[in-house]
Amino acid sequence: MIEAGRPWWRDAVVYEVYPRSFADSDGDGNGDLDGLRNRLPYLVDLGIDAVWIAPWYPSPFADGGYDVSDYRDIAPVFGTLDDADALIRDAHEHGIRVIIDLVANHTSEQHPWFQAALHSPPGSPERERYFFRDGLGEDGEQPPNNWISAFGGPAWARVAEPDGSSGQWYLHTFAPQQPDLNWRNDDVRDEFDAILRFWLDRGVDGVRVDAAPAMAKAPGLPDADYGPEPRFDTADWVDNPHWDVDDVHEIFRRWRGIADSYDGDRVFVSEAVVNGLERLRRYVRPGELHTTFNFEFLKTPWGAGLRTVIDETITALAPTGAPPTWVLSSHDETRLVTRYGRHRTGAAPLGGGAGARSDLELGTRRARAAALLMLALPGGAYIYQGEELGLPDVEDIPEDQLQDPIWARSGRTERGRDGCRVPLPWSGTAPPFGFGPADSAPWLPQPRSWTELTVAAQAADPTSMLSLYRRALRIRREVSGFHSDEFRWRDAPAGVLDFERADGVRCLVNLSPTALAVDAEVEVLVSSEPLHGGVLPTDVAVWLGPSRSAPGDGH
Repeated sequence: MIEAGRPWWRDAVVYEVYPRSFADSDGDGNGDLDGLRNRLPYLVDLGIDAVWIAPWYPSPFADGGYDVSDYRDIAPVFGTLDDADALIRDAHEHGIRVIIDLVANHTSEQHPWFQAALHSPPGSPERERYFFRDGLGEDGEQPPNNWISAFGGPAWARVAEPDGSSGQWYLHTFAPQQPDLNWRNDDVRDEFDAILRFWLDRGVDGVRVDAAPAMAKAPGLPDADYGPEPRFDTADWVDNPHWDVDDVHEIFRRWRGIADSYDGDRVFVSEAVVNGLERLRRYVRPGELHTTFNFEFLKTPWGAGLRTVIDETITALAPTGAPPTWVLSSHDETRLVTRYGRHRTGAAPLGGGAGARSDLELGTRRARAAALLMLALPGGAYIYQGEELGLPDVEDIPEDQLQDPIWARSGRTERGRDGCRVPLPWSGTAPPFGFGPADSAPWLPQPRSWTELTVAAQAADPTSMLSLYRRALRIRREVSGFHSDEFRWRDAPAGVLDFERADGVRCLVNLSPTALAVDAEVEVLVSSEPLHGGVLPTDVAVWLGPSRSAPGDGH
């Protein structure tokens, strides 16, 4: 059990809910807050500690809700503010904390501020909340600088001025419908202080900061050096003028002061894909954010390199006092069983890699082992909805149903992230698989082959991925050895990860091509595949208890 006085988020297992794809209560094809409320018992049975809910705000949904038009309300497709209040209350009654997404780098083009900017002249206070600049060239026909967008093409779009003439350009790090805010502007800073308080006052337990490194830009907006082939791959960028600029940390120190003024261990987690762990740890220095996603772990290929990332993560964060977090997938990444079944198992930028052949049986075997590895490590862990079901990416969505802006912005060459966002299958033998009423059509099509992957089917199968997650999460919660920062490697053959937590709890992962004998004197708590004759096969993980002969052994 968690020791007294230890903040809940240091060891929390957080479940990411992509609300449009979780559960549909009214049959319109879209998941909603009532659907999530109705499924809270499922999350209790799963054994998670908190939910992180992807953006639930009013939005035109040009980028899956990450284009917010009102930060103090709920998108009608998801429900109402009263529904959000009821969800927070019910989640707390079930012992589940609630983390919400905050998209603070940009707004929607439909946000009242941006609409006011479009109808105001250059140099006006309304335009100063964003990045409006004159273009280059004789008639200003060229963008103000060479910055590129995450979704392809330049990061600038030109506007028509109120008199109809071609006018200034505005910055959009993501889609053109997502204009970047100017965080040097006092209006912006004060507004987001108030937004944070609005949701913290309503009882949310934490905030996930979307695209945190994008929020500050270098003074003067100088050209970026992308190398010979411009590509939006922020993990490789050094001294980039629009990503991971040092000024961003002033914002987070300000926010930390707000969080600390509330009781209940409110928490921030940053989404920060930056160049290396040394840069990442700056986001969790004392007085800044509490935790940050660990994309180095997510992006590392399946293999012995995982040990290096684990060591580097723990070492890099130790001076800050922040706990590591571990994550294997999200709404932006190819689902794990698909990725781990490919020849190249590392994550590609923004869910790339579609079309590469995948051995789903192999991918599932590795994903089961990876789940035990992640959940055995010290710190927090994040599970993206559907990973506990072993869902594959859906790679054959008809082109006319693709909705990710990457598809259009790439000239219809990259299918984007829709494949990992297909609505969950809950029960039954045909779509919509209990996601919504039987006569409803989910917003993205579900494969008919998901019959054996539904929650109902897997709950009845003790060997299923869902059963594995439930066992592992129950053990993680009940066994005290998982609720400490203690961690040490044990001597092991090449290609084998063998580490120990407190009270003699161990995790072994066999990444080598050779089966490994497991000590018969220890208790097997859970294994990702059956162990026959005390042998740990390739691509299998196991949790072990203390030696059966150890004094005071409680197992």
